[in-house]
Amino acid sequence: MFVDDALEDFTTREIELDGMAKVVHVAGAGPGVIVMAEMPGISPHVGRFARWVRDAGFTVYMPSLFGRDGAVPNLEEGGPIFQKACVSAEFRAFSANESSPVTQWLMALARLAHEECGGPGVGAIGMCFTGNFALTMMLEPAVLAPVLSQPSLPLNDPAGMAIAPEELATVKERMQREDLTVMAFRFEGDQFCKAQRFAAYAEALGDRFVARVLPDSAANTDLPPFFTAGAAPNPHSVVTAHLIDEEGQPTIAARDEILAFFAQRLKA
Repeated sequence: MFVDDALEDFTTREIELDGMAKVVHVAGAGPGVIVMAEMPGISPHVGRFARWVRDAGFTVYMPSLFGRDGAVPNLEEGGPIFQKACVSAEFRAFSANESSPVTQWLMALARLAHEECGGPGVGAIGMCFTGNFALTMMLEPAVLAPVLSQPSLPLNDPAGMAIAPEELATVKERMQREDLTVMAFRFEGDQFCKAQRFAAYAEALGDRFVARVLPDSAANTDLPPFFTAGAAPNPHSVVTAHLIDEEGQPTIAARDEILAFFAQRLKA
């Protein structure tokens, strides 16, 4: 996890959707799952999680949204990536009631994944900077299994949900009509995804919002430079950098619950 990941076991594709081309790393077989990386990009920890999804019987689509793919995150490289994303036209890092424009492209990717892989639909997991995106993606009918891992936008409002109110209402109506749920994970002491955000989601979605809050003591402390340099001073990345890869650990239980959620929704 401390050496750059060449991602050689993924097929690298340039996929153009809605007039915009992005690199997407694809691997596996079975129903599609969109894995969206956390800041500052597709790290070896993110690649490891994507492989777990692949090995559980899914086709992983991992889009490159920012950063250098496969790089071990460090503050020197990651800091400018974070700053650039904050002002990018694709993201709305400081908008509490607006979805990021990049979610339109991600919904098109979900449609493509469903067309290519078949099955009932596709799953989607966002982490940190992309954590909120999986909920907005439910505006696309193909998305059946959304997971929000430490959703961190908007950065300036702990109770913000980074989705337009009318879109949230549409998602809620769909969830009720189709008997769907969204899963969400965070560490108790996370300073980027605080309790207020989960409370806002719960108020908006009721029991359709299934939350899991892990104790800070469950977090890995053997971390890449990006985290040890202070970018995330509290436990944050539930299924990547702060995951302890040992049987019986709460973070492994969270990973397994996510994989079971994808299987339940997508392998019927």
